[in-house]
Amino acid sequence: MTREEARKRIEELRELIAKYDYHYYVLDQPLVSDAEYDELMRELRELEEKFPEFITPDSPTQRVGAPPREEFGTVRHTLPMLSLDDARNPEELRAFDGRVKRFLGLPPEVVVEYACEPKYDGLSCEIVYEHGRYVQASTRGDGFVGEDVTPNVRTIKTVPLRLQKVPGIPLPPRLEVRGEVVITREDFERLNREREKEGLSLFANPRNAAAGSLRQLDPGVTARRPLLFIAWGIGVGDLGTTKHSEVLDRLARLGFRVASPRRVCQGIEEVIAYYTWMQEERERFPIELDGIVVKVNDMTLWERLGTTARSPRWAVAGKFPPRERVTRIRDVQFQVGRTGIITPVAILEPVEIGGVVVSRASLHNFEEVERKDIRVGDWVFVRRAGDVIPEVVAPIKERRTGEEKPITPPERCPVCGGDVVKEGAYHKCINLACPAKLEALLRHMAARRALDIEGLGAKTARLLVQKGLVKDPADLFYLKYEDLVRLPGFAHLSATKLLEQIDRARTRTLDRWLHALGIPGVGEQLARVLAERYATLEDLQRATMEELLAIEGIGPEIARNIVNFFQEPHNRKVLEKLRQAGVRPTPIAKQEVKPNPFLGKTVVFTGALSSMTREEAKARVEALGGKVTSSVSRKTDFVVVGENPGSKYERARTLGVPILDEVAFLAMLKEAEESAE
Repeated sequence: MTREEARKRIEELRELIAKYDYHYYVLDQPLVSDAEYDELMRELRELEEKFPEFITPDSPTQRVGAPPREEFGTVRHTLPMLSLDDARNPEELRAFDGRVKRFLGLPPEVVVEYACEPKYDGLSCEIVYEHGRYVQASTRGDGFVGEDVTPNVRTIKTVPLRLQKVPGIPLPPRLEVRGEVVITREDFERLNREREKEGLSLFANPRNAAAGSLRQLDPGVTARRPLLFIAWGIGVGDLGTTKHSEVLDRLARLGFRVASPRRVCQGIEEVIAYYTWMQEERERFPIELDGIVVKVNDMTLWERLGTTARSPRWAVAGKFPPRERVTRIRDVQFQVGRTGIITPVAILEPVEIGGVVVSRASLHNFEEVERKDIRVGDWVFVRRAGDVIPEVVAPIKERRTGEEKPITPPERCPVCGGDVVKEGAYHKCINLACPAKLEALLRHMAARRALDIEGLGAKTARLLVQKGLVKDPADLFYLKYEDLVRLPGFAHLSATKLLEQIDRARTRTLDRWLHALGIPGVGEQLARVLAERYATLEDLQRATMEELLAIEGIGPEIARNIVNFFQEPHNRKVLEKLRQAGVRPTPIAKQEVKPNPFLGKTVVFTGALSSMTREEAKARVEALGGKVTSSVSRKTDFVVVGENPGSKYERARTLGVPILDEVAFLAMLKEAEESAE
């Protein structure tokens, strides 16, 4: 790049970043994803390093955030609230370690102690205490001057208005506590549902929701929002220790929620192990994380290391791969599922999210499309969380040109041309012979947790339907060797193996069969409950609404679905064909659970458990006769609290529901499992 090309690109980047800063910080309307913004800042920083003659005081690299809004008063920070440089992989974390050692004059083999903690995706804030009493709160702002949000922060329940008096921890005359204002994913979804009912615009993501909730002119609005403050450090103030990890420990004892789980690492390789672990555990956290924060633990070294214009040299943000990016909707296609539900799918300009190139994303249903006002041609935020199918989060209406086209439901099934009816939020094809429904049902039946038919994947299901070999699910059990061996991709071995797998499926347990049949509302757990109550398919086929409603966990809608499924003439013919084909589901014995502390109890989990996954904990409680629910009420018997608990913890405290930490839960679980043996 020539000097003149660099100058032009630097100006372009500054204009873009200034525009995005204004929309994000002032209007609370992000135009690009965090990942794209970070890329622009990184490019600008690298260009200015190569061409330092173009650095100007008003460059975005020379400040931290954005100027405070005029509607709020301003607060000048005693010490600047600097942002952190990014490290996007282990190699860049090692480079940070190398820089620390060079500035300290240490040889490469010396081990530096680092304090590591989660990096929450929220709004940075500083709270001032004088003689242990809350007096002021401000946002980061531009790093030097922030917005005065004192009345708003006062309403956050995790902000102590008076600090605890703890023996051994000195309370300085002035203590500046810094942290992140966040909102849990669960509360974010609930907040957006409430805004939808009120006809208000939706927040794009939890951080946007936290920022918008805190920066309200009316503190009463903030008070109604489920915000949390999580402390991650201090500005001015001496808590009697020179270790950053101990500062956080002491803040916790003074009454703050602090970043957790934390780890003190001996050397950068332990830091990288923590970074890798946290990235794997990311989905289990109730609060959005976008990385980890790594700090030299010995704070006496911070002054020696110093800072750049915008970031400290003693800390770095280990950023995770982005889960949200901005791209454009090229087109929309319609998919038909096994129940006939027609799902709109956005065809995107390919974009990399978290190491995966995404070109399609779910739009869920047409009511969701209308609610979010998503159109073909829109620039949109696309999110990919873990193994979940990518979804379109929201359109960026400010980038519309007027050429975008509305997305409307099809009048006829896009696969078979059959009639389409609207049921609730969904549009459904009602043609029982629709090939798309049948293909999807075959894939569902063959799934590992259903009939576990190895070799019956999407490609084979499509072939069987297209060639007319399977016209309903029962036809699967009438397939012959000659039928299969003539199909593309099949030979003697593959045809023989598939027929063996299908034959084994004839006697799978009843609960697996009930799950495989695709009865609306009957998943694995309810299939198990029904299989314990009814010995055969024929027994369940004769069940009445009254009988089904008497079973715990079955409401009117699911009971009606079950009765209608078994009374529908086409389904009855299929069930008879299955019987004629020798399908005899194996009955399961009803499990007798001995008395134990969880038997008949309702349990709610909140926060991440370190000893097991949430799914494993749920399975073990249910095996003991307990019931695991997702919400806390007066009928809840226990709330199990792990790391970073969400609003369920506060709800349990308000209602006086017994709370178990992980240690107490494990002890109770051990006692229950021993007594149930």
